[in-house]
Amino acid sequence: MTQPMAASNPDPTDSGPNFDRNPFEALSSAGLPPAPAAARPAKKDRGRVDIFRVKAGRGGKTVTVVKNFVGIGLAEKEQLAKAMQKACGAGGTVKNGQIEIQGDKRAEVARILTEANYRPVFAGG
Repeated sequence: MTQPMAASNPDPTDSGPNFDRNPFEALSSAGLPPAPAAARPAKKDRGRVDIFRVKAGRGGKTVTVVKNFVGIGLAEKEQLAKAMQKACGAGGTVKNGQIEIQGDKRAEVARILTEANYRPVFAGG
């Protein structure tokens, strides 16, 4: 009679994980050039956006309007509007593809847009 042959390749899951060993500890960096200084990744310029202060047709109330977004969807505009509302302590909305923030908050809105890698430009009155 023949006996069944033992598997020549044991199941790797039987030995259990060995997370305490670094597989790269035996490697040496001798002969390699030095690592570059920690460079910050370049900011991607997301384009120009215009910031307006509008009073006309709003019952004398001032509203800060941000227009001319290129290449972003409604969800991202709503996310930016929410960040602006929180920073300004004011209400706002996304309407007709533009962000509207209650009050004259152009400086705060410009700061939020700059942090999001946009180039804010003050336009209008």
